[in-house]
Amino acid sequence: MNEQTAKFWNSYWASQEQKPLKDVEAFQFGADADWLAALVAEGKKTATCSAHVWYEFENESLPQVGQYNIVLNSKEEPVAIIKVTEVSIMPMNEVPEDFALAEGEGDYAFWWNAHEQFFKSELGAQGLPYSETMLLVCERFEVIHKS
Repeated sequence: MNEQTAKFWNSYWASQEQKPLKDVEAFQFGADADWLAALVAEGKKTATCSAHVWYEFENESLPQVGQYNIVLNSKEEPVAIIKVTEVSIMPMNEVPEDFALAEGEGDYAFWWNAHEQFFKSELGAQGLPYSETMLLVCERFEVIHKS
């Protein structure tokens, strides 16, 4: 976490009675970090998903309800602090339309095409296969603070 992001995080929590129980992760969303971060800040994006296989491949823990994260733009600047409210694992071809719409990027067809293209590209670069039935880690979140 860079200094600006740490300052953003610490500044928010300095005014709160309750402190987070775990360390925070700062990250950029997807292929267009600025657009997606703006959707989060506007309240249009309240969900995200990732390939389950990445967690196994990178030996990372799955997200947990109550976890906090910092959303960054393409310049690694903090845009918002989000709190995970729901986590589910399901095949990509079973993601419900309301979840796809909560990602805030467009209609279901847009969501499907964008995610199919993204997963094919990113998984292929790692030598991992893409499948319409691959498991996704689907998260819903709420914005608790924005810059």
